[in-house]
Amino acid sequence: MPKYSVLKSVLYCTTAIGSLILAQPAAAQSDTQLQSIEQQIKALQAQLSQVKTDLAARDRALKAAQQQAKAAQDQAAATSAQVAAIPAAAAAAGLATQANGGMQAQAGGMTGTPVAGQPPEVKPMIAAQQMGALPQGAFRVGDLTVTLGGFAAAEGVNRSRNEAAGINSTFGGIPLANSPNYHIPEFRLTAQQSRLSMLTEGQIDPAQRLTGYVETDFLSAGSSSNSNESNSYTLRMRQFWGNYDNTDMGLHFLAGQAWSLATMYRTGLVPRQENVPLTIDAQYVVGFDWARQAQIRIDKDFDDHKIWAGLSLESPQTTFGSAAGPNCLTGAAAGTGGGGTLQYTQCGGPNVNSIQAYSDNYAPDIIAKLAADPGWGHYEVYGLLRFLGGRVSYAANGTGKGYQTTGEGIGAGMILPLVPRQLEFQVSGLVGQGVGRYGSGQLADATFSPGGKIEPLAEYSVMGGLVAHPVPQLDLYGYGGAEGAAQKSYPGSTAGYGSPNVGLAGCQTELSPLGCNAATSSLVEGTVGAWWRVIRSNYGTMQVGAQYEYIDRSIFQGVGATKGSVLSPSTNENMFLFSVRYLPFQ
Repeated sequence: MPKYSVLKSVLYCTTAIGSLILAQPAAAQSDTQLQSIEQQIKALQAQLSQVKTDLAARDRALKAAQQQAKAAQDQAAATSAQVAAIPAAAAAAGLATQANGGMQAQAGGMTGTPVAGQPPEVKPMIAAQQMGALPQGAFRVGDLTVTLGGFAAAEGVNRSRNEAAGINSTFGGIPLANSPNYHIPEFRLTAQQSRLSMLTEGQIDPAQRLTGYVETDFLSAGSSSNSNESNSYTLRMRQFWGNYDNTDMGLHFLAGQAWSLATMYRTGLVPRQENVPLTIDAQYVVGFDWARQAQIRIDKDFDDHKIWAGLSLESPQTTFGSAAGPNCLTGAAAGTGGGGTLQYTQCGGPNVNSIQAYSDNYAPDIIAKLAADPGWGHYEVYGLLRFLGGRVSYAANGTGKGYQTTGEGIGAGMILPLVPRQLEFQVSGLVGQGVGRYGSGQLADATFSPGGKIEPLAEYSVMGGLVAHPVPQLDLYGYGGAEGAAQKSYPGSTAGYGSPNVGLAGCQTELSPLGCNAATSSLVEGTVGAWWRVIRSNYGTMQVGAQYEYIDRSIFQGVGATKGSVLSPSTNENMFLFSVRYLPFQ
């Protein structure tokens, strides 16, 4: 209230009091004078009441202004901390998309895959953090930003032939006509591909960044898992790694379990940028080269993230194929002249699976890769070196002989954005010897000579595809792939892989007592599918997907029932898959 209003009120009060003092005695005053004095007193009371009201309103306004100033100060401090947590080169390098822990392709295309050769869509995240808001599913723990990810999935598969498998198919295990499973269709409904993930990010300074990531699903089974009633399946580790980035030096260091460096990437060579097919099938596509395994990796980027070089040491494992080859026990080596016993794999011991084979590799797999993001498209080339070993033991004389050899491969791939953000073409492949384990078809890496010497197999894998995003809510995909292995045989012996001397007479007759020592020569697949995001809101995304696959499995020729006849049986599989997924953090 202005000061002159207060003085005016005081003047009124003084005048009224003076009037009472100087006035004539009450008996001599007129009624008019008394009424005038009463009106002045009432006016004074009204003025005093207004003064009190105005002062109270001013106090409330001052308090509200102080609270707003404090809130603005706190908001500014929070925004500064969040902006500091964003790497200076995130938008260019694509180091962290925040798309729920890198789920963009791994979860079946639920985010709309970014175009190859362009930085991931991180600008909305950066803008949100600069405004003081974190992405959906993210929160702060001290100086760390934690982002939750994953989805709940209800998925089904219908196969023309029974593989006795879940949502991940066994492409090389499609049954032949001698098995009753060849004649039995298969339907499975499962939630095992439901996924949980957590990403933690900490910015040490503008150049240095630490990232941790864990990702799990339920695509594994314990000794008591079954589908009788409770349908209880076990949690498994998909990925669990830590990563260090230094943007000033262009260095990136990873340790833990992650996608192999042999996997093709969308941009650069940093984790969570893997170009994983959008399939519902958890085994992806024949011809897709990949692994998720323990590794120690270092990457270096050059020329403003346009050129990348990476080197990775990864966990080894060898798969064997032979008419009389070993499993996780041991196998007899033909022609060793005294019953030599192969010792190339053995059953798992402490903290590994006791009913699975663990091979005797004497060094890690080594992968070196170069990648380029020149501005249009993404391009890669890499080399793979493997170390395979084992031993043949002779019980007759208490001796043995060790064998060691190598497997090598060369791979390449590219992603071309034919129509930016709407249509892209991709192709990738690997050729070499002893490299079968990196293909989705899981062909054997090696076999054995008649004396038990380890022999890597010449192999190839190739996959191409088109991915379209006609509207933001819809992803369409089509892939084609093939894998194959060369024959490794020895005259007059059934040893090796794909030997023409093995018996195949029983392969085409159900429950035939005749032999069927079939070895896969090639796998070919074609698949198409779509993802439709039905609901996309602040409460998450609900999406549905459908996919069709056709796989053909060819077998090497062998000896039939009639002397001199040649058989080359084959088999195939038709599959339809569907999925309903809820992604609460997207």
